[in-house]
Amino acid sequence: MKKLALLILGIASFALSGCGYNTMQANEEAVFAAWGDVEATYQRRADLIPNLVEVVKGYAKHEAETLQAVTEARAKVGSVQVTKEMLNDPASFSKFQQAQGELSGALSRLMVVVERYPDLKANQNFLDLQNQLEGTENRINVARVRYNKSVETFNVSIRTFPNSMTNSFLLHLKRKEPFKAEEGAKAAPKVKF
Repeated sequence: MKKLALLILGIASFALSGCGYNTMQANEEAVFAAWGDVEATYQRRADLIPNLVEVVKGYAKHEAETLQAVTEARAKVGSVQVTKEMLNDPASFSKFQQAQGELSGALSRLMVVVERYPDLKANQNFLDLQNQLEGTENRINVARVRYNKSVETFNVSIRTFPNSMTNSFLLHLKRKEPFKAEEGAKAAPKVKF
């Protein structure tokens, strides 16, 4: 009787070792960690913006409309509540991505304003902030790429056999949403002189 129980336990252990339960859990945690990196880089950008706006305000007092757009876009980004559940909801994820895109657009318009002010472009404080912001935008891109890779690994792990069976019977994990290109990103920007 003991031999039969050990045999059944051994077969069950062998069967469960290939079910992917732990792998799927680890992959989901990797998605959450990668998402944390994305959030951290967005927060870094949000923290830099007030300093950048104040420096530009000092030089470009009559460019209030552009500065207001940057401030409003930053506030809108801050109002979108980010949760782990959002990663499973395409509509919420899209809303978050749209808010971040609006902030990027406002920052681009701000940089055009800066081009009009040679003194500002030469100001060391502004140059430092601009470099910080540029580095942050690069970090955001890297964090998004890493997040998308984690999402891909996770989504594949819950959809392939035998993991898909384990997921459907035990875990019920949902597919995660990757970052996608913004509307109009396929068209190359037009440069006019």
